[in-house]
Amino acid sequence: MANKSVDIVISGAGVAGLSAACAFGSAGFRVLCVDPTAPITDSGAEGADLRTTAILQPGRHVLETAGVWEKLGQEPSALQVMRIIDAGGVEPRPRVVREFDAADISDQPFGWNVPNWLLRREMVARVEELDSVELRTDAGVASVLTRESEARVRLTDGTSVRCKLLIGADGRGSTVREAVGIPVTTTRYGQKALAFAVTHPEPHQNVSTEIHRSGGPFTLVPLPDHEGKHCSAVVWMEGGADAQRLAALPVAAFEAEMTARSCGIMGPLTLVSRRTIWPLISQLAARMSAERTALMAEAAHVVPPIGAQGLNMSLADLSALLDLALAAPETLGDRAMLDVYHARRHAEVAIRVAGIDALNRASMAKGQMLRDARAQGLDALYSLGPVRRMLMQLGLGMRSGAT
Repeated sequence: MANKSVDIVISGAGVAGLSAACAFGSAGFRVLCVDPTAPITDSGAEGADLRTTAILQPGRHVLETAGVWEKLGQEPSALQVMRIIDAGGVEPRPRVVREFDAADISDQPFGWNVPNWLLRREMVARVEELDSVELRTDAGVASVLTRESEARVRLTDGTSVRCKLLIGADGRGSTVREAVGIPVTTTRYGQKALAFAVTHPEPHQNVSTEIHRSGGPFTLVPLPDHEGKHCSAVVWMEGGADAQRLAALPVAAFEAEMTARSCGIMGPLTLVSRRTIWPLISQLAARMSAERTALMAEAAHVVPPIGAQGLNMSLADLSALLDLALAAPETLGDRAMLDVYHARRHAEVAIRVAGIDALNRASMAKGQMLRDARAQGLDALYSLGPVRRMLMQLGLGMRSGAT
């Protein structure tokens, strides 16, 4: 069996794992990133991830440090305003509208919307530039043995690798998390999310809109124009049976339903991509570290796609790990470093998972009385200026009162 030694082994070559490979590789660490499946980097390929991600301000800084951001060129669409609409009345039309403008707290947009397949493509390109990073997409982690001084990782092809730090970025069913014995708490909502792209006659004006009625939010996120027409990405959350029914509708019928669900705020919506669908859960690992091992991204926490929190929480994990590694490279992966990492991230992550769970449950409300209560709460809460600013700062991952 082949044997090798590196500073860091990363399990998972999704957006989170590739981000970590780029960041640690750019910092000069020797990195091996492994995944049994190659990332799909072409939007037209079977299985391509057509979802988009809003990279918030702190997340952009991480990707700049990793040498990825500049590769995205003009593709990211600025998110200057986030709009929340309650449309939970008898008819599907706006009855409470609240807008959050990034100018109230910053001289930059809240974030920038980027297609997930594009992130993967440019991250792979960045990895290929880094001599200190090896990306293997023909093997995954088979087993893990840790000692006080190192981790020994056996790959599915029999290769044995020694490292100072093992990073589990291998998703909600993380092999690394299971190998080191960290339990998780999982909440299942009976929801699924549809993701697709649409064109529309009205300009989005860089406004991201969440429309709440029942079943979950219907979210329109700005994209660059498509063939000369205004374009947005959509994530539509519904109960599982409803989502399956929508996914199977003929295009014309689906367009009619999604236009009605959008309250017509962008005019008639035209489907310009295939529809993808996936189940929604919340999940939280009991710890984010073990001996010589750190969990990040969906290996540590999973949330429904509300408020652009998912990947940005993952990039905050990466930022914390990278800061600790750079502050004292000689302590990479030791117990003290990983205890600090857990302490810095786990409590905040737990609060965000709980908060998004509460928002999702409120958005799922079907009864008219519950929907009316949600609208009244939304109107009262977001009308208060100090509360609005605090919520915007928390959404960006800032401390209350940060500038």
